[in-house]
Amino acid sequence: MTNQKSDDLDCPLCSGVGGELLFEDAICRVVLVSGEEGRSFPGFCRVVGTRHVREMSDLSAAEQRRLLDVVLATERAIRAVQQPDKMNLASLGNVVPHVHWHVIPRWRDDSHFPGPIWTAAQRAGKMRKPVDRNALHNALHAALKTT
Repeated sequence: MTNQKSDDLDCPLCSGVGGELLFEDAICRVVLVSGEEGRSFPGFCRVVGTRHVREMSDLSAAEQRRLLDVVLATERAIRAVQQPDKMNLASLGNVVPHVHWHVIPRWRDDSHFPGPIWTAAQRAGKMRKPVDRNALHNALHAALKTT
């Protein structure tokens, strides 16, 4: 960790994996979200940039393309395995200023639909069975082969 800035050392996305690792290369990693978010939105993944940068425009053009290719492959894999009604892609970074994308499966009867998952729940959402991790892993790696 030499040559890291002090804000890198405090970054939870620099200091830990951030979930169950499904894929990793030199540009980014894909992690399966756990906890309440993972139970409420099974298949929810984050695509996390390897380098500690705050904005997509801080990445090189090649890094930007690779990161977005992985985001889209992750979306395709989640859709194939979970068959949600809708997918949400979000890159906010307001709480954790490190480039990362949320790839979230959504259902019309989930607790927050049609609003973002970070707002107040609108209803008790239907509980879904947990994602099949092996199926998601395999679907992600198959989708990545097409990028």
